[in-house]
Amino acid sequence: MEMSENAEKEFNNMNKMFKEITGPGSKTAMGVLLARHFESQKPEDERICYDPYAVYFINPEILEWGANHPDEARKMHEQLDKFFPGRNNSIAARVRFFDDFVKKSIDEGIEQLVILGAGYDSRAYRIEGLEKIKTFEVDHPATQNIKMEKIKIIFGSLPDHVVYVPCDLETEDFGQRLIDMGYSRHVKTLFLMEGLLMYLQPKVVDEILSFIVKNSGKNSSILFDYFPQSAVDGSSKLEAGRNIRNQVSQLGEPFKFGIKEGTVDIFLTQRGFTQVYNVTMEDCKKAYFQGINKNRIVDSLKSFVYAVVQ
Repeated sequence: MEMSENAEKEFNNMNKMFKEITGPGSKTAMGVLLARHFESQKPEDERICYDPYAVYFINPEILEWGANHPDEARKMHEQLDKFFPGRNNSIAARVRFFDDFVKKSIDEGIEQLVILGAGYDSRAYRIEGLEKIKTFEVDHPATQNIKMEKIKIIFGSLPDHVVYVPCDLETEDFGQRLIDMGYSRHVKTLFLMEGLLMYLQPKVVDEILSFIVKNSGKNSSILFDYFPQSAVDGSSKLEAGRNIRNQVSQLGEPFKFGIKEGTVDIFLTQRGFTQVYNVTMEDCKKAYFQGINKNRIVDSLKSFVYAVVQ
């Protein structure tokens, strides 16, 4: 069912305002940062994830706007809940799941961590044990330069265990850049791709997965999130699927890659992976949203998947 004319107008105005208040840089990345920050402000027994550094990367003008325009900020929050029910809860669940997976991987002996499209990911600075593991953050030079300056402000200097790899994943050979920066092809490595693959061309996704399969040590693994192909090509029967596609297009960051529902196992085994395990938001709801959080809803669009290099 299509939106009514009034709903469409409200939707378009919401996106326009969000675009204006978030300023330069990735709008979708800023939206995720805000979700991480607001979740982290909740009491310890209520929050799903905790990222004390998220606030440092948010454009201060956004927080200032929210403080000075509480009614408009509340209205925008209500609109987001209306058009994207459960999205912020799902972002919090994704952060928590990825955090837990990194911690589990540390316990299981990973020797390297590669974060592709690292953006404002703060795991290298807040997860205990990673300070002993070489971590490669791969991202666009413009975003990475901003992040490095922020990290210097937070900690006084850049940490020794993090290697910053400037690379435009769509146009440059990230694998060669990694190797040039000291990446070892022979040790157990975890590759994280959070909020990334849906914004890359399918050909680039294939190239990334191919590099990982051919250039990582025994029992190396991947973890990423993805949308169903129907939310990418516009054929989704779910209103939320159509809304998210329309929003990212309006924000100038359209989806380019999705995986057809029910085929992620085949997709990854064909590309050289094994032990493929798909995680839905309903799985996350059962795991994380209990007690005081039992009535919080999650969206049904996004899934996570992890797999091991054969």
